Amino acid sequence: MNRKIDIEALCAEKGLRITEQRRVIARVLSEADDHPDVEALHERASAVDNGISIATVYRTVRLFEEAGILERHDFGDGRSRYEAAADDHHDHLIDVESGKVIEFVDEELEELQRRIAEKLGYRLVDHRMELYGVSRERGS
Repeated sequence: MNRKIDIEALCAEKGLRITEQRRVIARVLSEADDHPDVEALHERASAVDNGISIATVYRTVRLFEEAGILERHDFGDGRSRYEAAADDHHDHLIDVESGKVIEFVDEELEELQRRIAEKLGYRLVDHRMELYGVSRERGS
């Protein structure tokens, strides 16, 4: 699952003022194939504009998160990691050895979650699922 979201366009839709440094950070986030933390974002953004400070990255991701443009995740590695907020629902499988995050959608799983909520007397309105595992290919 590899979805590209134009964060710069989302900023415009939300009426956020987009400075040149925010534009660089937005582009780095839009191009990310992973779920980077602030340090990784800073490293990538400063490769484009070495005047971008880590404080600017922290302020920008907080602004984007508050505006509903970014989602923050804590995958148990002690770092907040980010991805563009999307309309399409997906879940995550986290490789606990490498830190790789795999996005997936499984309709059977979605239906099972809806049925469980109904069985308990609820209508499911949202959920977040994170699975943690080790690769069988590495012999773990």
